[in-house]
Amino acid sequence: MTNITIYKNSNNQVVGFKSIGHAGYAKAGKDIVCAAVSTLTINTINSIESLTDDRFEASIDEKHAIMDFKLIDISEKSEVLLDSLVLGLEGIREGNSKYISITFEEV
Repeated sequence: MTNITIYKNSNNQVVGFKSIGHAGYAKAGKDIVCAAVSTLTINTINSIESLTDDRFEASIDEKHAIMDFKLIDISEKSEVLLDSLVLGLEGIREGNSKYISITFEEV
């Protein structure tokens, strides 16, 4: 199962996320749930890096399937991009709750 923690600040803004584990929907290379989560999370990081001047911290551990991302600065663009990520992840979870969990944590 992929466990995703969405980080929110005291203003209830999404400021980052952590994704841990493989979904286990299918064998490696054929796991569409894992591919969808990876695509959304990596695209969000790339979009924030390319489309904003916001600073962030990110780490990826491919061996253990861990991705951690936190904004240091948050602009309106980053806020929209992270809200879009959450929307996409929740959509994936709707039909695949055995393979993905989402929790929210105030940071």
